[in-house]
Amino acid sequence: MFIFPVSKEERDRITINEQGLTLKTYGLPMVFWGYLLAAATVVFAMFIGVKGPLVKLYETGDSINQALVIAVSATLILLPLITLCFYMYEKFIIKKDDKLIIKHRLFFIPILKKVHKLESSDSFSIDHFMDSPNVAKMQQDPTMRGFENKGYFQLFAKLDNGKYVFVDRSNRKADLKKIQALLCEF
Repeated sequence: MFIFPVSKEERDRITINEQGLTLKTYGLPMVFWGYLLAAATVVFAMFIGVKGPLVKLYETGDSINQALVIAVSATLILLPLITLCFYMYEKFIIKKDDKLIIKHRLFFIPILKKVHKLESSDSFSIDHFMDSPNVAKMQQDPTMRGFENKGYFQLFAKLDNGKYVFVDRSNRKADLKKIQALLCEF
């Protein structure tokens, strides 16, 4: 869902400086903000519609009714908030020599930062992952190629202790190969 740039020409999402190479995920397209506004409008209309009955239900004093009111209210508040969090999420990959930093931000606030020491500056690998092949994939019928479960690809970095750390995933292997080449260059 969150796509990384794949070439140095994408200057708005790639930074090259003394700290090394920094890749920053792209945000969602503008049309998705319209979807968010439409969904928030619907949730707000639902809240206006049920506010009166919820207040009356809470005032009955019954603990089950009060728990139900709290659950419905929490749902109506958390639904748009969690959705907005998906819109304001950013992931950074910072690479310099044999150091890899993966940073996650939410609302421009760093929430998670992991620093990894790589085995070597080019110790990245791409693996194909397919959870389960479907019937079209198993039969290898050319007429069913569009219905095949193709899986996806994962980019891993090998650390100096021999462990692998997940970096990114994509449905397109070519994109991950370009990201891998960029990371190996720095």
